[in-house]
Amino acid sequence: MASLAEIRAKLQEAQNKTSGSSTGGGDNAIYPHWNMQEGKEAVVRFLPDGNANNTFFWVERAMIKLPFAGVKGETDSRAVQVQVPCVEMYNDGSVCPILSEVRGWFKDKSLEEMGRKYWKKRSYIFQGFVVEDPLKEDSTPDNPIRRFIIGPQIYQIIRSALMDPELEELPTDFLRGVDFRIAKTSKGGFADYSTSKWSRRERALTDQEKAAIDTHGLFDLSSFLPKKPGDVELKVMKEMFEASVDGEAYDMERWGQYFKPAGMGQATGDPVAKTAARSATVDEDGDDEPAAAPAAKAAPAAAPAASAESASRAQDILAMIRNRQKQ
Repeated sequence: MASLAEIRAKLQEAQNKTSGSSTGGGDNAIYPHWNMQEGKEAVVRFLPDGNANNTFFWVERAMIKLPFAGVKGETDSRAVQVQVPCVEMYNDGSVCPILSEVRGWFKDKSLEEMGRKYWKKRSYIFQGFVVEDPLKEDSTPDNPIRRFIIGPQIYQIIRSALMDPELEELPTDFLRGVDFRIAKTSKGGFADYSTSKWSRRERALTDQEKAAIDTHGLFDLSSFLPKKPGDVELKVMKEMFEASVDGEAYDMERWGQYFKPAGMGQATGDPVAKTAARSATVDEDGDDEPAAAPAAKAAPAAAPAASAESASRAQDILAMIRNRQKQ
């Protein structure tokens, strides 16, 4: 288990890199905190990663959403969305073919909105116990060690506390750790978790909690990340990206064996339950744009010609991509 000092050093290193940049299975192991009613609070206790090589007690998950006008060949052609893994999350030097194109869009003011649409969305996978459950779940798994899909808003609260020099012990320590209180409110019509916080009092794990760890062990959190795409999958992702930008419908015949829209069988090769993952991203989605890009501002009311202008930009982008491929 990494020490608090090691975690702080790793977080500081990641922050320095960012600031200096120029540019589940179908079980119910995931606790759906986003289903809480407004004004409710869930108390959870995070646990260390079962993978001793992971400095943190979480793993980062980065996905890219590809919207399509509908499904090819279907008469009821409603818009669908496919999530694909951004290979940069694996931290092995892999280059994401989609972000390679999108990064350049942030250099052009007219393409920033489109860039945010196709930029990676981060979430974080934790594990631990549900200490207080406002959902009053009808059924819980035999293994009480649950997984949590945490969005950027809650993650920043967790991270900030870890960087506080007054924090002396890891929150995951079995004897002197602390619980975390996930509080749900609303802001601007959207779920808001900004009042979530760490408990002030230390709490040792109960005998039942320690027995659960002894019996079931801790998860290797990296095993819940999407399978890393190979060369064929990367090519398919690029094809789908270009088709999405071009406003085409999703083609089940071409891409169905690799990536599918949510609700159409195995969605993206992502082991996290598709329903839970979709709900989590709705509640706490964040556009993790390149550091050099200016902060996103609220978009003004769209002019009548906005849709036509957007379509024109999409055509220009596709032409740029294809011309690059020919070179």
